[in-house]
Amino acid sequence: MKKGTSGKVATTIDVSPEVLYDLVSDVRRMGEWSPECRRCEWIDGATHPAVGARFKGRNAHGVARWSTTTKVVAAESGREFAFVTGHLGRPMTKWSYRFEPAPDGTAVTESFEMLRDQPWYFRLSDRFVMGVKDRRADLEENMAETLQRLKVAAEHRDSST
Repeated sequence: MKKGTSGKVATTIDVSPEVLYDLVSDVRRMGEWSPECRRCEWIDGATHPAVGARFKGRNAHGVARWSTTTKVVAAESGREFAFVTGHLGRPMTKWSYRFEPAPDGTAVTESFEMLRDQPWYFRLSDRFVMGVKDRRADLEENMAETLQRLKVAAEHRDSST
């Protein structure tokens, strides 16, 4: 994908923005929502979401497996959680979750933006290893599934959490 490529999906979830922020910003749970992310863990001594905190994500799509080292760039409770994935020490993709109060709970938007062009071998991997012809559309489908899983978990969570 080219620099500037972006995508977003949105839904409304019947819980407060603060509850959604707490769920999404606990990156150790990301594997529960995302169809591509398998798990995440805080690194470099980080234990919670804060600007500058880093975490490692492990991902899979088809037969492809990879990990990312990620840096939190926005951590505003009830408003926004955002992070940037990197490749070879340079920022690659910004992922963001924004939360807005809505009459039926919270309007949540997940988005991504490519901060630089992907290397040629990413495009080959997308097509031939993952079997994806349109990675942007694929990511938007994944984000829609992520938000749906988040909605189910948030609206049906145990009242003790």
